[in-house]
Amino acid sequence: MILAVAIPDRIPIVHEPDYRTDTIGSYADGQFLATVVAGFAKAVIPEGDFERHKRWYAVLHRFDHDGHHTGSDIWFSGTTADGERAVIDRAESHLRGWLDRLPGLIFGDIAVRLFRLEVDGIVFGLVDESDEEYGEHVELYPDELGFYEPWNGLYDT
Repeated sequence: MILAVAIPDRIPIVHEPDYRTDTIGSYADGQFLATVVAGFAKAVIPEGDFERHKRWYAVLHRFDHDGHHTGSDIWFSGTTADGERAVIDRAESHLRGWLDRLPGLIFGDIAVRLFRLEVDGIVFGLVDESDEEYGEHVELYPDELGFYEPWNGLYDT
């Protein structure tokens, strides 16, 4: 019998420059996780015209030094139907502005606790999605990054 390792209190997330976790790290007041990401509202099942429903956001989650979620800034930049590259560029510019205002910013690994919030019908957060089929795991939404044992900060997409 294989024993599963329980979800740790703080989920480590490895900083990967120029990839999905390149804008995470610490700052004077704690830790941060920043991203530009798209999502679909739970009630929306896009068929054919998905571009109108694919919503893009600049996201900045903040945590204290012990990994407790202290707040999030989530800014809607447009839909893919508005021109995906332009919408992503707007979100990236907005995100850079937020990051520029974080005192003592250092990109690097983080370890944060589970949290969940919903904006525009889209879940944002690090959520326990453990089940019989996949065992103990958490997902970062809407990024869809999955974290599993050995809980070493690496993720699956």
